[in-house]
Formats: sequence, structure tokens, C-alpha cells
Amino acid sequence: MRFLSRRLVMPNDLNYANALFGGRALEWIDEEAAIYAICQLETNCLVTKHIGEISFESPATQGDIVEFGLATKKVGKTSITVTCLVRNKATKKTICLADDIVFVRVDPDTKLPVPHGKTIEALVAQTQEEMKSLNIL
Repeated sequence: MRFLSRRLVMPNDLNYANALFGGRALEWIDEEAAIYAICQLETNCLVTKHIGEISFESPATQGDIVEFGLATKKVGKTSITVTCLVRNKATKKTICLADDIVFVRVDPDTKLPVPHGKTIEALVAQTQEEMKSLNIL
């Protein structure tokens, strides 16, 4: 799992208990997972089809920096399934895990599913090349 981005928990992100509001966390997860899927499939013509199990493990409070780890679970003909782990940057405690987030590539005009032409093997190779070019490996 690669941790690709971070956010600062601000006062507007809190619920009545002064912890990160679950709805805000889900908004961030959908956005971060979509960006990840767009980069993987090299197209921005994607829609969120499904978000599977969501498990909230520990709270985040104002001032915490949270980071988003993303990984590809499965690649279909028109879809990609990813997992997103949200954790506290300082403590590494899991805040939330969203599993089986499915994005589908759609035609920009008809909005119907269309093949993306990628395989899991191609995405693994693409990621390795990207990491090499960034001197991460």
C-alpha cells in the first residue's frame, strides 16, 4: 500500500464529539480513491460504482494530519477495485478502512461502461516504473 496524500483535520471537519466526522472521511476517501484510479487507468472518465465495507477504528481530532494509503485489489474489463486506509500520520493508528471501492470507466457521451484496456500486471509494472522515475525504489 502506498501512502500518497495527506490532509489536516480542521474545525469544519469535526462532529459533535470533536472528532473527524465520518461523512467528511468518506468524502475524502472517495476523492482520494478516484484520483488514484484515474492515475492508474490514465483516464478521468470514471464513476464510483460501489464502496464496500467501511470500518472506523479510531478517531482523528482537530490538528491531526491524516494520510491515505491506496492499493489496487482487482482489475476488471471496465472496472478497478481499490482499498483505502486512512491513518494518523504521527501515530500510524488506523482511523478508517474502506474496502472494495469500485470505479468504472464510462464513455463521456453515453455514460455507459467501456473497456479501459489495463491488466493488474500492467498496472504493477506501471507503478514500478513510476516509482523508479521518482527515485522511490
